Amino acid sequence: MTKNEKTIRKIRKDIEKAGSKTNDEQENPGGARQVKFPGKPDCPICKGIGYLRRDLPVGHPDFGKIEPCPCRADEITQSAKSRLFRMSSLDALINLRFDNFEKRGHLGMAKHQADSLENAFNQALNFANNRQGWLLILGRYGCGKTHLAASIANHAIEAGVSTLFITVPDLLDWLRYAYTGSELSFEERFEEIREIPLLILDDFGTQNATNWAQEKIFQIINHRYVNQLPTVVTSNLPTNDFEGRIRSRIQDPNLVTVVKILAPDYRNPVDDIGHPELSTLSLHSRQTFGSFSLRQNEKLPAQDLKDLKHAFEVARQYAEHPHGWLVLTGPYGCGKTHLAAAIGNYQTGLGFPPLMVSVPDLLDHLRATFSPTSPVSLDRRFEEVRTTRLLILDDLGTQSATPWAREKIYQLFNYRYNAELPTVITTANTEEELDPRLYSRMQDERLCKVVVIPVPAYRGK
Repeated sequence: MTKNEKTIRKIRKDIEKAGSKTNDEQENPGGARQVKFPGKPDCPICKGIGYLRRDLPVGHPDFGKIEPCPCRADEITQSAKSRLFRMSSLDALINLRFDNFEKRGHLGMAKHQADSLENAFNQALNFANNRQGWLLILGRYGCGKTHLAASIANHAIEAGVSTLFITVPDLLDWLRYAYTGSELSFEERFEEIREIPLLILDDFGTQNATNWAQEKIFQIINHRYVNQLPTVVTSNLPTNDFEGRIRSRIQDPNLVTVVKILAPDYRNPVDDIGHPELSTLSLHSRQTFGSFSLRQNEKLPAQDLKDLKHAFEVARQYAEHPHGWLVLTGPYGCGKTHLAAAIGNYQTGLGFPPLMVSVPDLLDHLRATFSPTSPVSLDRRFEEVRTTRLLILDDLGTQSATPWAREKIYQLFNYRYNAELPTVITTANTEEELDPRLYSRMQDERLCKVVVIPVPAYRGK
């Protein structure tokens, strides 16, 4: 059966349904059945039939092709909008709008988090009004990405713009469904998605990474990129985790506006301060400069007390203006971790929570990414640590580490050393116990300041 025969048979079937007694059948006195055609009865072009066949010579690609009559344009447009709305499932998100978005977030949220949220709100509202270029919204789960994306969608639909708002996994399911009895063929549905005036892809990066899925997503992204069709993408992944071809397009500053939301999970604000995921600084919240003891009432050598006060002053100055590296070394219990945590808590109070983690815990976090159930890759986890704004590495000691662990610590040190990123390190190890590659970088006086705390362990008196 040819494609034209299939089309004609489908039209005949639709017409027979339209002429059923329950809807459109009308009995005339002679008993003949009157069938209601899809076109407008007074249309001078199709005479109410609703379809046309173009007068073309044999051999023309469109010869024999049946097309909807222009009198049905409004009906077809409305049908397409309704279909896209069903695909979008926006009925469940109809209340997500700009006017009920808390653009400064929770009360007490850190300033830099609230600023990032307000910036995302302003960028999303601007995009909704203009619908030019692309908007990429990045952030952790629950930070408000979907609310802003749905607000854009609802705003556009109310303005009469055909819009598809859909998660990437659902999009792939809709494409697969088109193979098995959809009202549209796969080709028609795929083309509709590629050409939709506004496409909003929510939760990008969670899709099944089969070869077929990757290729279809790339074809959609590439088509809209080449034709500069308005597109919104939200993701909880860093752009470095995107497939290479997509990453190169989605990072084009001439087309794409990238917005990063730093706010914590709105649905589960356990840590409103917004500490990085791996950070244990919240466990050291009481270790501040105000609670640090200079131990003047203890019977300690005068030089030891002088060195302790010097370490305190250096740490406090560093907390105000983190620059370069600060290494705090001394025996266990001398106050290294307290001073390191005090630096972190001071920066948190300014709205810039650092990442504080002990080296053994860090290595455990990296090893955990090898599990098949790990939600993040090793590369992504390692990238989070080595590029963080201020890193506080507590309890550095590599003398018993495996070759893999030693190499990861070296890679971390080497990256932050070359990039001159602010880093605080505490260690009880001697020069002989440290990896020579690490020690050589810690000895660079241009970047690193080493402070020795020679006092014995603090007993709490």
